[in-house]
Amino acid sequence: MTWGIRFSLGTLAVVGGTLLTIAMINGFEHPPVQTAQGGYRGTGMDENYNPRTLAALHAASKLPGVLPQLPATGPAASAVYKNVHVLGGLSVGQFTRLMASITTWVAPKQGCAYCHNTKNMADDGLYTKIVARRMLQMVQHINGDWKQHVATTGVTCYTCHRGQPVPSQIWFNEPGPEHAHGMAEAFFGKNQAAGSVNDSSLPYDPFTPYLEHSTNIRVQSTTALPAGNPQNIKDTEATYGLMMHLSRALGVNCTFCHSSRDFSDWSQSTPQRVTAWYGIRMVRDLNNDYLNKLHDVFPANRLGPLGDAPKINCATCHQGVYKPLFGASQLAGFPELQGPVPPAAAAQ
Repeated sequence: MTWGIRFSLGTLAVVGGTLLTIAMINGFEHPPVQTAQGGYRGTGMDENYNPRTLAALHAASKLPGVLPQLPATGPAASAVYKNVHVLGGLSVGQFTRLMASITTWVAPKQGCAYCHNTKNMADDGLYTKIVARRMLQMVQHINGDWKQHVATTGVTCYTCHRGQPVPSQIWFNEPGPEHAHGMAEAFFGKNQAAGSVNDSSLPYDPFTPYLEHSTNIRVQSTTALPAGNPQNIKDTEATYGLMMHLSRALGVNCTFCHSSRDFSDWSQSTPQRVTAWYGIRMVRDLNNDYLNKLHDVFPANRLGPLGDAPKINCATCHQGVYKPLFGASQLAGFPELQGPVPPAAAAQ
């Protein structure tokens, strides 16, 4: 090897090492980092927050303006408009206000035409109208039947959509990592770094078993000896993958829900663990009873690589914040989203 070639290789190594170092440094959290104590002193139950990250999250969590409420007087929407299934009991004014608000929350650029045939508003020809109707029912179901998770804060369409027709955080059944065939080594289910598990080398799909199916999440034995516990290391890694998703989706540490002294002990856990327990079951309910049942409504380009419907996870609503939109609520201004609207709700 000549001197020139050795010099060039050495230069490339130095440059490559420098770039790698810069990339690693930029990937770290820069101080100062704030902490919030969530348990007794000395237990290590602290949440770590980067003020610069928090500032960006606050900026992205601003609520859009709310139109003034209109009285529940006059004819019902179902008496004036055709093919109104979910909100027909509202007055015409209430109905129009909610439709304008949904346009702001979901399709501010596309407008009414995103869901409606503007030449015949009653037409159900656009799949987006069918989906939107079912999503309205889903929002009412969340606010009316899942108060163990959403409490009185509740959700609106904006909680997930944030001004986008398709929420930024959805998921599909995962076909597995791509790899070369032939002489290349097969993965045989081995772990690979994946964004779904915070770029860790845990099982890359923590959603299908736990947020669509009801696979048991507990892996730790409740007795001194693991007698009768069928869980194994693979199950444990999959559970950790789900916990990594929860941590990233809510922007918190493990001790936001769990006691550092005994992760499995409910009596030492924080109240947030109960809220999360209900949240996992709520997401399963919504994925199976609402989103999966819309499979035949979605066109092929809206389905996943395995042909499944889009689904939600914890990040769909939370988007990096322990409470979606930092706990800000629009629900008080939209009582029609707090549960099903009775047909006779509007005054005559």
